Amino acid sequence: MNDALKRCHRESLERRILDLFAEDGRAQDFSVSHDGLLFDYSKTNIDTDTRRALVALTETADVAGRRAAMFSGAPINATEGRAVLHTALRNLDGDPVTVDGQDVMPGVRATLERMADFAADVRDGRIAGQGGRITDVVNIGIGGSDLGPSMAVRALKPYHDGPRCHFISNVDGADLTDTLGGLDPARTLVLVASKSFTTQETMANACAVRAWMARAVKDPAQQFAAISTAKEEVAAFGIPPERMFGFGDWVGGRYSVWGPIGLSLMISIGPDAFFDFLKGGQAMDAHFQSAEPERNMPVMLALVGLWHRQICGHATRAVIPYEQRLERLPAYLQQLEMESNGKRVAMDGSALESDSGPVVWGDAGTNGQHAFFQLLHQGTEVVPCEFLLGAEGHEADLVDHHEILVAHCLAQSKALMTGRDLETARGQVEAWGLSGKTLDRLARHRVFTGNRPSTTLLYPKLTPYVLGQIVALYEHRVFVEGVVLGINSFDQWGVELGKELAGAILPAVRGETAPDRWDGSTRFLLDRIRTPRTGE
Repeated sequence: MNDALKRCHRESLERRILDLFAEDGRAQDFSVSHDGLLFDYSKTNIDTDTRRALVALTETADVAGRRAAMFSGAPINATEGRAVLHTALRNLDGDPVTVDGQDVMPGVRATLERMADFAADVRDGRIAGQGGRITDVVNIGIGGSDLGPSMAVRALKPYHDGPRCHFISNVDGADLTDTLGGLDPARTLVLVASKSFTTQETMANACAVRAWMARAVKDPAQQFAAISTAKEEVAAFGIPPERMFGFGDWVGGRYSVWGPIGLSLMISIGPDAFFDFLKGGQAMDAHFQSAEPERNMPVMLALVGLWHRQICGHATRAVIPYEQRLERLPAYLQQLEMESNGKRVAMDGSALESDSGPVVWGDAGTNGQHAFFQLLHQGTEVVPCEFLLGAEGHEADLVDHHEILVAHCLAQSKALMTGRDLETARGQVEAWGLSGKTLDRLARHRVFTGNRPSTTLLYPKLTPYVLGQIVALYEHRVFVEGVVLGINSFDQWGVELGKELAGAILPAVRGETAPDRWDGSTRFLLDRIRTPRTGE
């Protein structure tokens, strides 16, 4: 990064975040409000000079130009020669979006209409199982074909008025067994989500579920639908073409919940609510394209992330939604960020001169407080925290619960910033009647260094529209970070090597080939797996 930011970092080491609040109006100045959302980054060590230097990064990297190229359909995924147009899936106004000289919006609109008709028919019973009305929907996918819809279905539980939705992703047979337990195969609809219809884990699970269903119904394929573009493979599986929903290669898996991959969500909450979800994403797109950097929520969220990772050197980032129904959001964002920006080379193939994306992790508050917050407060590594909080909950009869939840969220961000000094800790221990070395020793255990940064994203209530805003916000955050780092956020070659090796090792696992070709550790493990233990 540039000299100005290095200087800002050196200066930040000499001050406490709390001291920045000596200036009136810091919270208002170091926050961004838009369309009901509030992003507060005042509890970071970013001051006016630092923000100015961070914004300059977006100008140097031409974020505005790259943003315009993305929305216009230019092939900004240079390593694969593809456009990046998940935003077109939520372009409800239908303005033309051209890829290779062709407007893709008629196809997008037609697919959304087919999805809506199909979802309505399932929900109303016009599409039924061979045992009656569909009561359960099972989505089989992995990665973006699972994380997006499973997160969104969980998040929007209060809006469920359709069949129950379940998700199978892991090729571990336990996932399939536990999910199918208690379901009636004759009243279950199965969605197989795989663009190529060849993903090993997904197709192994799809075949197993088809066999499970075949034991109860005459024509199991009639209770399947495919989210795929592979017509021949889908037909070979037995799924009729009218139950196949495809999308362009300009939509990456981790960005695909807005289209056919979100069919399980649409069936669960209904087409109208699903379109509200799309509207929230579209509104964030408009804001991202029009707002100036300092008042642009995705841009500022990205710049705060760059400050913490690339400038301050904090290797991880904790995402902590104080909303139980967003418990899958950290895992969703983990894939979104780490698969997008976990790169080691720049667009031109040269080695990166700075660190790439952080390790993203987290859990729902308040559960996390009783799990990993000890390390956040008193561990030796600083972990920037990103809190998400709804001003209002859905449970009208449990308002006191929500008030407690809000109090805990605000308390944690404050405690991370302010900490507790030794003098205060000594006073607390002294009140117990202790003195001397015992007092000193116990007081040191109660010291919190504080000065640990956090941000808070405040939203009014977790509705489909608001969830759409949040997901699009984080998508654009990843885009801005990638552009500033000079990397391609839209390929994922790091996923491929393990897949290739798994296919090559599988015959050895099955005993069809000798393990001689593999390294010593792999041979040792294969021998142990294939040879029953003798009790040693």
